[in-house]
Amino acid sequence: MHKILWGILILASSLMAQMQNVWVTPQFVTQGIKIIDIRTPGEWKETGIVNGSHTIMFFDENGRFDIPTFINTLDKIVKKDEQFALICRTGSRTSEVSKFLSDKLGYNVINLMGGIVKLQSEGYHLAPYKE
Repeated sequence: MHKILWGILILASSLMAQMQNVWVTPQFVTQGIKIIDIRTPGEWKETGIVNGSHTIMFFDENGRFDIPTFINTLDKIVKKDEQFALICRTGSRTSEVSKFLSDKLGYNVINLMGGIVKLQSEGYHLAPYKE
């Protein structure tokens, strides 16, 4: 019986989790949804960031990652059932991270396809990154 209840709880939490793929636009990033920028500090300094976004590096410059540290920081910014968006340079990294957060951990996440590159190409002016 105990195993059945755990199975039902796990299934229910995965059913509530959602992942959406949305092309990033200047209109999207100004609508008030929390945006998490998972690029590296060097990238944030080079281009700037979406105004009001939260910076949490997922992959470092060598492709390494620290999931517990990332999740610990993420959980201070969003609630697990709260919808939020991830952005990176082109949407490649966020595609993988969004899928992981949704499918494995039950987060309600939006992958911003096209990333910072698309956003800049549409005339959006990024805010300077301040450490």
